[in-house]
Amino acid sequence: MKAHKPLTLLTLIFLLCLNLGCDQVSKIVVRKNIDTYQQIVLIKDRFILTKVENTGAFLSAGSNLPDFVRTILLTILPIAVLLYGLYFLFSQKKLSRLMQIGLCFLIGGGIGNVFDRIIYGSVTDFMHMDFVLFRTGIFNMADVSIMTGIGLLLLEALLKPKATTPAQV
Repeated sequence: MKAHKPLTLLTLIFLLCLNLGCDQVSKIVVRKNIDTYQQIVLIKDRFILTKVENTGAFLSAGSNLPDFVRTILLTILPIAVLLYGLYFLFSQKKLSRLMQIGLCFLIGGGIGNVFDRIIYGSVTDFMHMDFVLFRTGIFNMADVSIMTGIGLLLLEALLKPKATTPAQV
């Protein structure tokens, strides 16, 4: 199996680091400047910063699990999945650009949240949007990266030409 071209390899590493860096820098700023549960309105009643420490997963799911189970489900298992994702990203030369970019967003965001769990014991969430018909939970930039990556992978699946099967007799 041939390796990626150096420019492609550097681009993938850059995208991973960019996603991880945006997440970690934003969390550092929030940890230093916003108190827990403090609300800062950025766009009147629509976009609010509120710092919370989330020991669970999405919308605090699993935060009440015993520590041992939570560690397995929210740290060890995601590390294994992220390591496989990195292996897949760098070992598969024929991935489309859209899939490569989607995986970089997904893996970069995942690493950001797992890093928080390992270093801080929780994930710092701080953004909340309320557009009346659409209201989010409190999330962070890693979550934005993960959702962007999932969106790009779904787009890739929708755009990918379907394999034709021979007509059955």
